[in-house]
Parts: sequence; structure tokens; C-alpha cells
Amino acid sequence: MSTRILLADDHSILREGLKALIAKSSSLAVVAEASSGVEALRLARESKPDVVIMDVAMPELNGIEATRQLMADLPATKVIALSMHSDRRFVIEMLRAGACGFVLKQGAYEELARAVETVMSGQTYLSAGVVDVVVRDYVNKLAGTDSPAYSKLTVRERQVLQLIAEGNSTKEIAKVIRVSIKTVESHKLNIREKLGIDSLAGLTKFAIREGITTLE
Repeated sequence: MSTRILLADDHSILREGLKALIAKSSSLAVVAEASSGVEALRLARESKPDVVIMDVAMPELNGIEATRQLMADLPATKVIALSMHSDRRFVIEMLRAGACGFVLKQGAYEELARAVETVMSGQTYLSAGVVDVVVRDYVNKLAGTDSPAYSKLTVRERQVLQLIAEGNSTKEIAKVIRVSIKTVESHKLNIREKLGIDSLAGLTKFAIREGITTLE
């Protein structure tokens, strides 16, 4: 039986390349594709894949938050993070969210099949460029320290913060997360109060610094 894979990345060219690569393997099969974190969650719940290849930086809901929610809903699903960056915040937060693999995009075509095989055997797979980040974080005991965003904000508030940083209006945010405009305004007020940041520029800088969005 083939390992069923969901590809979640907002870059269609990369998705097509990975899909073509996977098609060459008789033991792997792509069952769904998503271009945002919200879509990835919906399709994962529908298709229940064995593995989700999750881009860390995606619109509407980043890969970290999507992975947290996915693990809560489908704990048996394996998540392999995919990123252009080996930044400590991205790596550690994805692993803490429940990902069991982290592959850098520049090596994805060479490593993906091996990464899938590794996580399906119950092990963790890390690209060579990521291993040093994890080791240094462990040595310095940083992994047990939450960033301000993850210790102060709720899951919904972190998503709203990402959408704010991506330039969405209150009305657009309400549509994406399917709540009323009044509820969004309440979330925005809570975010400002918890973080002590009033300006849009300040919230955007905070979101980028904490890895909530990269605005790629």
C-alpha cells in the first residue's frame, strides 16, 4: 500500500515539482494539495493522509499553527516541515508543534522520499542544515522557553495576528476565520493589550520576528 501524502505549500511550482518527484515512486502517492494553512487543515481532515508535507510560511495560517491543530485532530498523521530557512524559531516551533521531520527546500528534491520513509518508520528526519540548530538549542536549553507570542496569545489570536501582518482588513479576517467583525475587533484589542503594541507596523514586525509570518 502506498504512503498517502498531502502537499501544503503556497508556491505552485514547488508543489508541482514535488508531485512529479513523488509520482516516480510506487510507494508514495499525493492525495491532496493545499496552498494555505487553512486549506491544509480542511483537506487533511477530509483525506486523512499518512504524511503532510507542510510549508512553514503560508498565508492565512502558518505551518506552525496548522501543525498544532493537525496534531490535535489527527495525531497519527506524520508532518514533515518544509522551509527555505533553518532559523531556530521555525525549526524549534515546528518540532514542538508536532512535526517529526524538517526538510530545507533547497534539498527537498533529493531528501523528500528518504524523509517520508524515515518518519513512517517512527523516527525523526532533519536536513543536515537543521541538525546543528536543534543540537545548539538543546545544549542551551532554549527549547523549553516559549516566545512571547506563544505564551501570551491564544491559537486564534496568533492566527489573527498573522492575518493582520499579511495586510488583511478586519472584514477579510472575519471571512477567513468565519467569525463576526465584532469578534475580530475583540481579538485585535486583546492582541494589542497582551503584547503592548498599538501600531500596525509594530504588530507586523513582531509577527515576523517571532516566526508567525515571513511575508515571503
